[in-house]
Amino acid sequence: MSDIGHIKIALTTNSLTDVDADFASARQMVFYDVSYDSSAFLDVVQFAAGKASNGGKGPGGGAGCSGAGADDSAGDLTDRKIGALDGCAVLFTRKLSDFAAVRVRDAKVFPVKMEREREIAEVIEQLQAMMNKSPPLWLRKALGYGTRNNAFLVEKEA
Repeated sequence: MSDIGHIKIALTTNSLTDVDADFASARQMVFYDVSYDSSAFLDVVQFAAGKASNGGKGPGGGAGCSGAGADDSAGDLTDRKIGALDGCAVLFTRKLSDFAAVRVRDAKVFPVKMEREREIAEVIEQLQAMMNKSPPLWLRKALGYGTRNNAFLVEKEA
């Protein structure tokens, strides 16, 4: 988390435009900085599972954004995905196993499982609407105001 009122979010995706992937099978995770009225793309991390036919290289022949290796086991891949969440406040994903949800929560990231695929822009827009109205306790904490501090509502309106 950077400044009060800003949160870093992660979204699991295979298309880079929609939240359309389960946590375990996601080929990419995209990261955004979201505030009350703006959002900025931060990064994308790519993951390769199992033996890759291209030696773990990205589409342009490089190492890929995350430098993923070609011989990742499922456990190593989960560890890398959890590690990629460093600094995030919220993870948006299609599905998440109980084991992975506990690991995400232990990393101090709030997991949000979505019932259907949604465009990333739509997810960010809905998050901003929640931030601007009456955010739930987990979102207030992620925004840096603490779970019992309602002063942010007054501060935000000033």
